[in-house]
Amino acid sequence: MHRERERIESSGKRVMIVTGEASGDLHGAALVRSMLRIDPSLRFYGIGGENLGAAGIDIVARSSDMAVVGLTEVLSKLGYILKVRRRLKQLLQAGTTDLVILVDYPDFNMPLAKVAKRLGVKVFYYISPQVWAWRRGRIHQLARYVDRMAVIFPFETSVYEKVPLDVRFVGHPLLDAVGRKYSRHEALKQFGLADGETTVGILPGSRESEVVRILPAMVETAKILKKRLPAVQFVLPLADTLEYDFVSHIIRQHDADVTIVRNSVYDVVGISDIAMVASGTATLETALLETPMIVVYKVSPFSYLMGKMIVHVDNIGMVNIIAGKTVVPEFIQGEANASHMADALYEILTDSSRMDAMKEELTKIREKLGQPGAAGRAANLAYGLLGETSGVRRQKSEYV
Repeated sequence: MHRERERIESSGKRVMIVTGEASGDLHGAALVRSMLRIDPSLRFYGIGGENLGAAGIDIVARSSDMAVVGLTEVLSKLGYILKVRRRLKQLLQAGTTDLVILVDYPDFNMPLAKVAKRLGVKVFYYISPQVWAWRRGRIHQLARYVDRMAVIFPFETSVYEKVPLDVRFVGHPLLDAVGRKYSRHEALKQFGLADGETTVGILPGSRESEVVRILPAMVETAKILKKRLPAVQFVLPLADTLEYDFVSHIIRQHDADVTIVRNSVYDVVGISDIAMVASGTATLETALLETPMIVVYKVSPFSYLMGKMIVHVDNIGMVNIIAGKTVVPEFIQGEANASHMADALYEILTDSSRMDAMKEELTKIREKLGQPGAAGRAANLAYGLLGETSGVRRQKSEYV
């Protein structure tokens, strides 16, 4: 801990950044790199993964150790999460932080914003909590504790119109991130896949708890579909938050033939004729690659019951929410079973007009996400807050 603090206090303005999952780590890293181009003397520390580590921040805790989905799933990691929160509070109280950047992850980040605000540290929120879908009352908390927010969907600015919060639409960061490195032929050769066969991508999520619930149904779906379409192959791009052995063990348990590929999610999705995708950021990434898909969502029964009581949207998949209609089929909770999912995949794959219509709808998603350059615009907004901070170093506070 002592060495950690010495690194943080080395020189330049100090910025804490907090992310809680793979997508936040990706977008947070792009933001950090953009801010360092503005001011190379900045010093970053906080919670992140491989991307933020590679961008040069001092990792206080790894985001992969913090990532959970569902209410009951939080309980297994609650002790560790609270421990990390206390560490961040202590670092804020030390008076060496000039700016806090929070990336999504609202249940952890919003209380941290409150602490920072009380200590007089500026707070920049990048990627708004989904207050438009559930717990809308959080809008007032955000207005109270956040100095500036950058949102990534154009409809989000109107959500905050009635509160005194500086909210700017910067475009979606995936417009800069999503892209293929290989041609189809090169990718198939690289991954050891056959040319001429139907390729189905399997994207079970980036959290272990999520994968445990979703991947078995996806693998069983693959086995059913293989019997109905013999010339089909399955490929799973491994999220960098997951261990290869963890995922391969689940696949072996179900005796399925699935190729696991490391570090190539966009190329895998790009060559897939269709994909099974866990609800979340991956659905939007798949849409930007114009790959037809089905969306799968499954949490504990209690988490689902509580979610139904507080979530107020017609669709759960971000692609469908942005489109304002059901563009891709959703399989939620009990419906997320192998029989139903295999039927849907088979019907789409054997109906070329439906495939074409789905691809056409997916191309429209990109047009609704603004222009590339989100990280650069967000970096300018965040750096502007550093200019507003006092040059006097804050004293250690006992207020929090």
